[in-house]
Amino acid sequence: MIDATDKTPSAAAPRRIRLGMVGGGEGAFIGAVHRMAARLDGDYELVAGTLSSTPEKSLRSGAALGLDPARSYPDFATMAKAEAARPDGIDAVSIVTPNHRHAPAALAFLEQGIHVICDKPLATSLAEARALREAAAKSGVIFAVTYNYSGYPMVRQARAMIAAGEIGAVRVIQVEYAQDWLSEPVEQTGQKQAAWRTDPAQSGAGGAIGDIGTHAYQLAHFMSGLDPVALSAELTSFVPGRRLDDNVQVNLRYAGGARGTLWASQVAPGNENGLRIRIYGEKGGLEWAQEHPNQLRWSPLGEAPRIIARGAAGANASAARVTRVPSGHPEGYLEAFATIYTEVARAIRARQAGAALPAEVDFPTIADGFAGMAFIEAAIASSRDDGRWTTIAT
Repeated sequence: MIDATDKTPSAAAPRRIRLGMVGGGEGAFIGAVHRMAARLDGDYELVAGTLSSTPEKSLRSGAALGLDPARSYPDFATMAKAEAARPDGIDAVSIVTPNHRHAPAALAFLEQGIHVICDKPLATSLAEARALREAAAKSGVIFAVTYNYSGYPMVRQARAMIAAGEIGAVRVIQVEYAQDWLSEPVEQTGQKQAAWRTDPAQSGAGGAIGDIGTHAYQLAHFMSGLDPVALSAELTSFVPGRRLDDNVQVNLRYAGGARGTLWASQVAPGNENGLRIRIYGEKGGLEWAQEHPNQLRWSPLGEAPRIIARGAAGANASAARVTRVPSGHPEGYLEAFATIYTEVARAIRARQAGAALPAEVDFPTIADGFAGMAFIEAAIASSRDDGRWTTIAT
């Protein structure tokens, strides 16, 4: 990561990675976020896309972004084959569609040897996720899944502290992601983002658990380094007529004896994007909240709690490496998202150069995507069986 305060001239910059995008056109939210994240550190150039569900909309969306009309494709299968055949074809593709298109789109590009950056959740079923994992392993390409909250500097600070044993053996993990935007049946008003997220045909069998619950689940794993082995879950649809869950409560059992709880809700008035995690060990505890991302609360056992601030004294090398701006200036959601893209860019460039992946590069991979789908499937099965403890697939 480039230090914004460093004015030392650098060597000639490498060629930007040629990026394609599937989804993210008219009326989309997350596509614009991905494009901003990809641009932030100057590593990518968007050159191709099938941006919408119809050829007409895709062409219109591509024109709005300045794409060559010849590279605004009617569908992802056509795009994958055409770009693979071009001498200046895309190096990587970003998949930002509703969930049901993630797996088929990713597979089409894997078959052409094109690196994949896929939004979460990875697929709509564990069977799809397993097939993708196998295809990615055979292809040998980089496959990233954008669990973007793992890009925050203070999340990486906490991860490094836990790995170094500073809080001792982990005992308790509490993570939550609370929103309120689906407290009413807004999907019935034609609101696009709500409509597909509450439709099993597009979202898969999970609602809130797939949309935000998997973010909380991955964050707990990323920070703690621990993998749950079993869970007991209750998924609820509070809004009358809603076909998928809008509230999730899960108890987790970790290998080694740690215990965890996860709450994800889209019907919690007063919450916008309230992602929060607390991890307690034998020697202390850590607490981080996404809405105050530049601060980490560190509570050593027997001592007064203290705040570690991004860019200030106490921040470690893991946090500093993904910090862009000096302390005192906000660094938030888009920058964290961009960190994932930048880490993936370093991995792609290493692969292109025939070099080993730099040891410090860290981003969510298809293994994290598979784990998210295993979590969803186990939680749904548990909830249907009145909260029975259920093993999580590996």
